[in-house]
Amino acid sequence: MTDIATEPPRAHARIVYLGPVSPHWEVYGDYGDRTVLDEFRARVLARLVLLPRDDPQFRRNRERIVRDAERERIGIEWDLGIPDSTH
Repeated sequence: MTDIATEPPRAHARIVYLGPVSPHWEVYGDYGDRTVLDEFRARVLARLVLLPRDDPQFRRNRERIVRDAERERIGIEWDLGIPDSTH
């Protein structure tokens, strides 16, 4: 029996905050299956398309995106446009 946490990621994506003017977000696939990344990108953008990073709904949707990435074994990196951001 394998532990999902020890398996390497199937893909990696960067989720980047573009600024206060819509569209606010972009998702870049760094490596992995293009179909997996395209499907993940569509789900991420559906959750974030109209949300600036300071919107209260952003935090809830971000948690959902993180769980989705874990379930799909996609490593993610957030670039919120904040210097020294650890999130």
